[in-house]
Amino acid sequence: RVQLVETGGGSVPAGGSLTLSCHASESMYARCTGWFRQAPGKEREKIAALYFGGGNTIYYNSIQGRASISQDTSKNTVYLQIDNLKPEDTAMYYCAAARQYVDCSSFVLEFRDWGQGTQVTVAS
Repeated sequence: RVQLVETGGGSVPAGGSLTLSCHASESMYARCTGWFRQAPGKEREKIAALYFGGGNTIYYNSIQGRASISQDTSKNTVYLQIDNLKPEDTAMYYCAAARQYVDCSSFVLEFRDWGQGTQVTVAS
């Protein structure tokens, strides 16, 4: 299993931006890696995913138009930038990885390795 560590969370004023990092303990090549969030009392939401080492990215509806996912293959790291933060973005943010060679758009995609999360709090 891949160990994932998220960093970059914190308290941010509304309207600000934040970049979260997800560092993997080993190569993430050909793994779909995604960002998720969960606020207290709410279901977990998908934010975005990319196929590590490739160019495919997927954005889901939760942070429409304000999120950007990227990767640094030399650092085994996936990033999530969120702009124009809103109080409703307050949540624990997680990254997760699927097994190798399963595309992010595959119907059999399953995220099996999860990090511990990083808290993002947006003050109004």
